[in-house]
Amino acid sequence: MAAQSVSRFQSYCESDKQWRARKEFLLRNLEDFQGETEMDKLLALSMVWANHIFMGCRYSEELLERVQNMAEGIEVEDAPHFTTRDEIMKRTQ
Repeated sequence: MAAQSVSRFQSYCESDKQWRARKEFLLRNLEDFQGETEMDKLLALSMVWANHIFMGCRYSEELLERVQNMAEGIEVEDAPHFTTRDEIMKRTQ
């Protein structure tokens, strides 16, 4: 599947910056996920990674480690930084 074919998976609510990063994630991992059900898994993993990076969503350590390994080397410019409640509480104590 070429880059043009992957473009059909862009969500209408994704910004260009978010899509460029998620598209790179998809393209880097595409050969490891062949077949329709495997593509569904890759798309889900790409959304987990994007949601974690751009919206601060939290997932299990095992899942985050997997998607971070899959995304190793992807540069996201101006990625937001999210502060957890625990981090805020540590600073105030």
